[in-house]
Amino acid sequence: MPQISTQEFERLPLRVHDFLAGVPLHDVWAVDLPRTRSGITLDEFLGTTRARLFTCSPVVRALLNTRLLVGRLLGWDREPAASEWEAFAARLTTVDRSKSLAPAGTREGQFRVVYRFENEQLLELINRTAHAAALTALVETADGYRFYFGVYVRRVSRFTPVYMALIDPFRKLVVYPSLLRAVRENWNQAFSTT
Repeated sequence: MPQISTQEFERLPLRVHDFLAGVPLHDVWAVDLPRTRSGITLDEFLGTTRARLFTCSPVVRALLNTRLLVGRLLGWDREPAASEWEAFAARLTTVDRSKSLAPAGTREGQFRVVYRFENEQLLELINRTAHAAALTALVETADGYRFYFGVYVRRVSRFTPVYMALIDPFRKLVVYPSLLRAVRENWNQAFSTT
C-alpha cells in the first residue's frame, strides 16, 4: 500500500484541492482494487461497508486505544469551543451542500462529515492536537479502481507539529497500511465475483 506523491494526487479532479487550499496535505496513500464491474462509486462502496470500511487489526486497535487513553488523560481530545476555530464545513458552497449525500456535521466515529460526493468524501476532526481532515476518493482506472486516502493537518497550537512528528512512525508504518489492507479486503468481500 504505497504512500504516493502529492503531484499524482493533485492531478486528480477532486473538489478537495480547491476546498482545502491553504491547508497542508500531510500525506496521501493509495490502494489499487480489482475491477469486477464498471461504475462502482465510493458512495456505493461506503454503503456496503459503512460499519467496517477501516476495520482495525488488533495491533492498530491497541495503538488507537492507547492514544485515546492518553488523549483523555491529557485532555487532548476535547473539541475547542466553536468560537475558537472554524470548521472546514464553513467553506461549503451552496453547490457543495446540494451535491453532498450526507449533511455536514454528521458524525462518523471521531470525525464529522464535511461533504460526501459520489466518489469523494471529506471528514474532519478538531481537538487540542490538530485540526485534521481525512479525504477518501475512488477513481476508476484502466485496470480497475484506485482508492485514495489523504490526510490534511492544520496547526492548532505549537504542539501540533510535535504531536504529528511523534505519531508519524506509527501512522505510516502500522496504522495506514493496516487500514488500507482492510479497504482491499472489504472491497473484495463486497464486490467479489466468486
